[in-house]
Amino acid sequence: MAQRFGGKYSPGGRTDGSDRPAGSYSGARVDPAGARANLMFLPALTLLFTSLFNGALGLATGVAGAGILSLGAWLLRGGLQAEASWHARKVARRPALPRKILAALLAGAGIGLGAVSHGSGLVAAVLFGMVVTGLHLAAFGADPLSDKGMEGIDTFQQDRVARVVDEADKHLAAMRDALLRAGDRDVMTRLEQFQETARRLINTVEDDPRDLTAARKYLGVYLMGARDASVKFADIYARSRDARAKTDYLVLLDDLERNFAARNEKLLLDDHSDLTVEIEVLRDRLQREGVRTE
Repeated sequence: MAQRFGGKYSPGGRTDGSDRPAGSYSGARVDPAGARANLMFLPALTLLFTSLFNGALGLATGVAGAGILSLGAWLLRGGLQAEASWHARKVARRPALPRKILAALLAGAGIGLGAVSHGSGLVAAVLFGMVVTGLHLAAFGADPLSDKGMEGIDTFQQDRVARVVDEADKHLAAMRDALLRAGDRDVMTRLEQFQETARRLINTVEDDPRDLTAARKYLGVYLMGARDASVKFADIYARSRDARAKTDYLVLLDDLERNFAARNEKLLLDDHSDLTVEIEVLRDRLQREGVRTE
């Protein structure tokens, strides 16, 4: 949905002293796949079209190569998204399936079959495939091959956190998809601000999995209810442009944001209190051992 730029002095601009344009927020995410990944489907279409005039064997080989290239392009999109998710989180496991590496191998295999379908020999096809695989890895890189921030963390508890966080991300994405149907800029801006607050709570839980019990209801039940309310609002507002429905929904987002922010602040204070207690206990032990502390 296109959005007009809005600054501090624009209609509907911010009045809180911030120069940040209305409708923008610090948690904005760019599609990790983008146009460059979509362009990887073009070689498959080109190979398929040019193989139509190469006889039965050439056609069969070309169709197989086009299919492999398409599968590789699809895996590449998933690999880029998984990599972006890995980079966005402070604590993350490496992707279970190295999609980008597999995409590079499939790209090489697809181009090799394409070369065969156009009359090249086996040696030439293998060389073409090796070059394409290398160029693919150089252009898109490899998948993350190690876990991040997992040292000293209970893996079972971290897996529980990962499942809850993935579900929360799905709810937030569903809310945005639903409100796109409503086509209201003010509502989308308000949703983005709430999503930023919700993701701060998600980051807090990821940093300390012990907070999961206290935040699970917020990331599960409350977000699921917000998703359902967003779908109903979008259906109503898209048909009737009901101003009262919009006001009620914005009030709901305000309440949700306040509650999520309060819960996040409480978790951070509790973490600080735990640290203070641990420091005091350590100091007492050092004093009992005869070690003086400043």
